[in-house]
Amino acid sequence: MSVPTPARSVAVPAVSPRLLAIALLTTGLALMLAYLVAFDQGALSQSGMYLHELMHDGRHLLGVPCH
Repeated sequence: MSVPTPARSVAVPAVSPRLLAIALLTTGLALMLAYLVAFDQGALSQSGMYLHELMHDGRHLLGVPCH
């Protein structure tokens, strides 16, 4: 019967709070942009249809169905 070998500890690099905040902010902005381009139908446009028309062109550029 063999003797079990002791488990080795693995060093996990620490993530700095600044890097984590930047990553979360970038992810949030990317998700907001994806929502605006793919799903928003003018609900967030309070000052006319400028944002809707801009995102509408982005939908056509990316091939997202919009009609």
